[in-house]
Amino acid sequence: VQLVESGGDLVKPGGILQLSCVASGNFNSISFMAWYRQAPGKQRELVAKISRRNTEYSDSVKGRFTVSRDIFKDSSQLQMNNLKPEDSATYYCNGGFYYEEFPDPTTRYLETWGQGTTVTVSS
Repeated sequence: VQLVESGGDLVKPGGILQLSCVASGNFNSISFMAWYRQAPGKQRELVAKISRRNTEYSDSVKGRFTVSRDIFKDSSQLQMNNLKPEDSATYYCNGGFYYEEFPDPTTRYLETWGQGTTVTVSS
């Protein structure tokens, strides 16, 4: 399973961006998709996560960011509004996937990461 992010860019404070993450490969279903970010010198942190039952956000982005999923395209989008300089980071997509390995019918589970897309918020 592979995750590919896109949409990172340079934007001014107060601006908007939408990130996209597309999953590809051999899997049966998606358990969750999540967005993390990592700024230089800082730890990677959870930004938003979406599963079948709920969504969650870090306190720093609540009310500004919206995570969604397109179940037909096996993708997730992160709509980012009112961007702040402290939102600058590399954003990574993370997902959990159920799959099988023929001829074994056992359902297996894996989590994987994308390579990241860079968001810079600066005037």
